[in-house]
Amino acid sequence: MTTTLIAHPTRRSVLLGAAAGAAALATPGILRAQDRSLKVGVYGGYFKESFDENVFPAFTQATGIAVESIAEPTGEAWLVQLEQAARANVAPADVSMISQVAMRKGLSTDLWAPLDLARVKNAGDILPPFIVKYPDERVAGVGAVAWYINLVTNTEAYPTAPDSWAAFWDPANEGKLGLLALVSNSFLLEVTAKTFFGGTQVLDTDDGILKVMDKLAEVKPNVQLWYRDEAQFEAALKSGEIPMGQYYHDVTGLAASKGEPVRSTFPKEGGLSDSGCWAVSRASQKLDIAHEFIDYMTQPATQALLARKVGTAPVIGRSLLDLTDAEFAAVSSTAEPIVPRYDLYVSKADWLNQKWTELIVG
Repeated sequence: MTTTLIAHPTRRSVLLGAAAGAAALATPGILRAQDRSLKVGVYGGYFKESFDENVFPAFTQATGIAVESIAEPTGEAWLVQLEQAARANVAPADVSMISQVAMRKGLSTDLWAPLDLARVKNAGDILPPFIVKYPDERVAGVGAVAWYINLVTNTEAYPTAPDSWAAFWDPANEGKLGLLALVSNSFLLEVTAKTFFGGTQVLDTDDGILKVMDKLAEVKPNVQLWYRDEAQFEAALKSGEIPMGQYYHDVTGLAASKGEPVRSTFPKEGGLSDSGCWAVSRASQKLDIAHEFIDYMTQPATQALLARKVGTAPVIGRSLLDLTDAEFAAVSSTAEPIVPRYDLYVSKADWLNQKWTELIVG
């Protein structure tokens, strides 16, 4: 979808419209919108629809920059596409929302154009986990949005919410769990480490990782479904077929608001905080405009808009936002989160996948 801001009609804009169809004035007397445009990659489906309807038009209204949104495939397929295109000096999107693991993999190929935080006026407000840098301190990615993976339950099966991730290991929950299937998106190593080993530092060594996997393996009798298809687990959670598991806080809250018997709980050990960054392909010719986009997306008003309309957690501090307590609670928490060890999924990817298959999901 291309979003273009049209100025009040003038003879010039009418003639341009007749001659070029989509041509329009970005703002009166300034560059035409087609000269101030940006291709932006975001995750597809509901996520992209929410950006197209609520966020990109507001950005265009404020800046005169037209946005063509591109639906990214999930996982690391988009990273592969961007890298292949960059080798040919082509950018399928100028700016993309990139997962933390993919961000780090892109560092190794110098895929991301360095960003100048001096051109992002709210850069100092962005929480530290949401800035990704090259080893030489060049900035590669700036926080876009965050989201939480929480302990979710069917309220009819569990009238009282469990308060700890340890509930996954309770023998009373045999055959009742739905858990994410991949080591690199479930972050169950981090959950296990925080719940039983005092924190994720135990994952610093291979021996520590194997100890954590041995503990996590104890949960297997309780798992009915290792899921890749989010919709499959969501439906089973709503029906009570699989009444407990891990799922997205915002999506669960949305279902609850529509009367579904589901709840999302921030366990005492913390919810899992995952996020995406805005990053610019080195092949993009729009780095200047991309900085304007990132600057706009990190403003408090925009972060609040994203929370309300997209359901994402802010990447800046709570005190900077005009969200009500209820609006903030719907997407985030002030409690310290469990932050994934993204470094491991780059440096030890093959070994982790092998051991995960052998010990956990195999």
